[in-house]
Amino acid sequence: MSTPTDLFDLSGRTAIVTGGSRGLGKEMVLALAAQGADVVIASRKLANCEELATEVRDTFGVRALPVECHIGYWDQADTLAEAAIAEFGTIDILVNNAGMSPLYPSLGEITEALYDKTMDVNLKGTFRLSVLMGDHMKASGRGSIISVSSSAAVKPTPNEAVYGLAKAGLHNMTEGLSKAYGPEVRVNCIQPGPFLTDISKAWGDEAIAAIGPNLSLGRAGEPDEIVGAALYFASDASSFTTGAILRMDGGLR
Repeated sequence: MSTPTDLFDLSGRTAIVTGGSRGLGKEMVLALAAQGADVVIASRKLANCEELATEVRDTFGVRALPVECHIGYWDQADTLAEAAIAEFGTIDILVNNAGMSPLYPSLGEITEALYDKTMDVNLKGTFRLSVLMGDHMKASGRGSIISVSSSAAVKPTPNEAVYGLAKAGLHNMTEGLSKAYGPEVRVNCIQPGPFLTDISKAWGDEAIAAIGPNLSLGRAGEPDEIVGAALYFASDASSFTTGAILRMDGGLR
């Protein structure tokens, strides 16, 4: 019988994390590596991926592959999948973390280019990579796909209209792919609220202070608080969980 510690052991497994060089993605990369997984760190800036890959190798003694990838481009999702499989042979875990939520002056001033870019990064490329990995994992006999959506998927503000649409699409994708790739592959989604990553520094002190009263826990999340959910979905601890959306927003009201 497995112990609780055994359930979270990822030794011998390999994970891809998109948007993996900073913020929540970086925390998940470190957590997966700490549990024994080899990692593929993907983001638009290769130097950041390389720096984190070195840290992962030196700290945890696992393999780490940095890959430059703009997930908004269909062909780059293909290239990422090919590079990961070529390096490791089998991919067991995919974390779809890359995303973007650009600002716009008003709803009427959202351009077609801004709309397309937001949908491409948050949904189109993520769909393509998930299908490629889903096919690969099903053929391999096991796997876990984890997408990171947002509270904007269910409670969008006027400043998150297109972003919320795209993240809601991840919820639909989670349900659909869980049926398409089961029973070998589990497909789940983490739905975070406000987290104090490096991106939050641009919000300003006043905006950050205003978050607390809107959350039951009275504060925004710290980046490392995402890892419990990620490790649960990545590991055998969630062996009977698929198609799930895990709300992780501090009790957003």
